[in-house]
Amino acid sequence: MTMNCKARVDENSCSGHGDCVDVAPTNFLLDDDLAEVIADGPLELLIEAAEACPAAAISVIDPSSGEQLYP
Repeated sequence: MTMNCKARVDENSCSGHGDCVDVAPTNFLLDDDLAEVIADGPLELLIEAAEACPAAAISVIDPSSGEQLYP
C-alpha cells in the first residue's frame, strides 16, 4: 500500500527550476518562477521530485503524524 504524503516548498530556497514539475506534474505547478504544491501524492513520487530539486527546497511530510520524511 502506498502512503500519500504532503510536500512543502521553501519559497526562500526555491529557484524555479521546475524539475519537481517534470517529475510530478500532478503534484507541483510552476507559478511566477516558484514551485507550488497542488496535490498530495505517493511518498516515493514526492521524494523523487524532492531529490530532483537542485535547490533542495522540497520536504516531504507524513500528513497523519506531521513527521518530516524527507530530507
